[in-house]
Amino acid sequence: MRKVTIQDVAQYANVSRSTVSRVLNNNSSVDAELAARVMVAVRTLDYHPNRAARRLRKQTEDVVGLLISDIRNPFFGSVIRGIEDEAYKQHVNLVLCNTDEASSKIQNYLQVMQAERVSGLIVVPTHDDNHDILREVQADGIPIVLIDRSLTYESFDRVKVDNINGAFHAVNHLLEHKYRRIGIIYPEVETGYERLQGYQKALRSNGVEYDSSLVEVCGYTIDSSHEATKRLMAQESPPDALFTANNLLTLGAMRALRMSNIRIPQDIALIGFDDMPWATELYTPLTVVSQPTYELGKQAFVTLYQRIKNPKMAYQSIFLTTSLIIRESCGCLPS
Repeated sequence: MRKVTIQDVAQYANVSRSTVSRVLNNNSSVDAELAARVMVAVRTLDYHPNRAARRLRKQTEDVVGLLISDIRNPFFGSVIRGIEDEAYKQHVNLVLCNTDEASSKIQNYLQVMQAERVSGLIVVPTHDDNHDILREVQADGIPIVLIDRSLTYESFDRVKVDNINGAFHAVNHLLEHKYRRIGIIYPEVETGYERLQGYQKALRSNGVEYDSSLVEVCGYTIDSSHEATKRLMAQESPPDALFTANNLLTLGAMRALRMSNIRIPQDIALIGFDDMPWATELYTPLTVVSQPTYELGKQAFVTLYQRIKNPKMAYQSIFLTTSLIIRESCGCLPS
C-alpha cells in the first residue's frame, strides 16, 4: 500500500503543502477553520509524519538554498562564488539547484527546500508563474531573496544590476560613433526585456527611429543566437552594428558571423552584455557591458542574512551598476 504523503493531505484538505506543514508544526498563524480541515484530512488518511525527518529539519539553520537558472552559463560562476564566500564567513552551508529555466523544476526544488526547512533561499526566478509558489514558501517562514531577476508583483528582497542603463550606454556608444543600423539579440526573460528597453532608450536619445527588423528575440542558448544572427545578416540591409544581450548570445553571434566570413569590426561592430575571461583572448578583443557578478552574489547573501536575522525589516531592492569596457570589437578605439 502506498504511503500517504503531505501532498495527499494538502489535496484532501484543499490547502497548500505549507499550510499542512504549519499546522503540523503548531504554527498559530494558521486560520482555525483551515487547521481543522487539515487535522480531519490527517485522521481520515491516517497520515503519520516522518518524525526522524522532522528532527533533521530542525537542524538546518546553517543551510541556505540557491536556485539558479542554468549552471552552464559562465555568468553564474562568479555569482555563486560571491554567495559562497559570504556564506562561509557566517558558517552557513549552501545547497545548489539548477532549474533550466523550467517552472516545474523550480517548483519541485522549492518544495524540497521547504520540506527540509532551510533557513533561507536565494532564487533566480524563471517566470511570473513562480510568484505563487515563492509566496507560499515565504509564508511558511522561509526568507527569500531574488537575484538577477525579480517578479511583476514585488513582495521580496531583490538584488540585480541596472540592465536598462547598462544596455543604454552600450548602444549609445555605438550611436555616438555613427553606427545607425544597430541590431539587437535578446533572450525572452526579464533581463532581456530590460536590455531591450535600454536599446530603445538610446535610439530615442539620439533621434534614431526604432526598426523592428533589426530586433531578434531568441532562446537562452548559443544555437538560438546563431540562428538569430543569420536572420539579421540575411536582410537586404543588414545591421552595421550588433548588441547581444548576454554572453551565450554573444558566442552564438560570433559563430554565425565567422561562418559567414563577416569580419569584426571591419564589416560589423559588436558589443556584448557580460564580460567573460575569454573576452580579451579573442583575435578581436570584445567590447562589453561588465556586470559586478561577484558583488551581485555577495550582496544577495548579505541581504538574505539580514532578513533571517530581522524578518520584519522593510523589503529591499538593490541595483548594482554596470560598466562599459571598450575594446576592439566595436571599432571605436583610436587607430
